[in-house]
Amino acid sequence: QLQLVESGGGLVQPGGSLTLSCAATGVVLDYYPIGWFRQAPGKEREWVSCIGPQDGKTVEADFVKGRFTISRDNDKNAVYLQMNDLRPEDTGVYYCAAAGQYIAQRLCNLYEYDKWGAGMRVAVSS
Repeated sequence: QLQLVESGGGLVQPGGSLTLSCAATGVVLDYYPIGWFRQAPGKEREWVSCIGPQDGKTVEADFVKGRFTISRDNDKNAVYLQMNDLRPEDTGVYYCAAAGQYIAQRLCNLYEYDKWGAGMRVAVSS
C-alpha cells in the first residue's frame, strides 16, 4: 500500500531556501501523479506544484513560478520540491500527495489526490 513520507521542512529566514522530499516504500512513485500542496493557518489547502507520471509534465501555481521547482529522482523513489526565495506568505503545512489516476488537465486538482502524507511545517520568518 502506498505510504508517503515527507521531510525537509523547518524554519527559514525570508529569502532562504528549503528542499522538501516525498518518499514512498513498496510502490514505484514514478507511476503516480504527485503533488505538493500547502495550508496556511486559517486558509484552505491549496495546490503548489505537481508532476505527472513518467511524462515529465509539471505544473506550478503562479505564486511560486520562478521560485519553486518540482522534480523526481526515480533512483531514490522520491519527489522533491526545491523552494528558493522563500517569503513569509509561504508559511504553512506542506503535504505531498499521490493521485490514483492521471488526467493531464487535472494534474493539480486537489480532489484527484487520495493518498496524503502527514504534512510538515514550513515557517518563513526573521
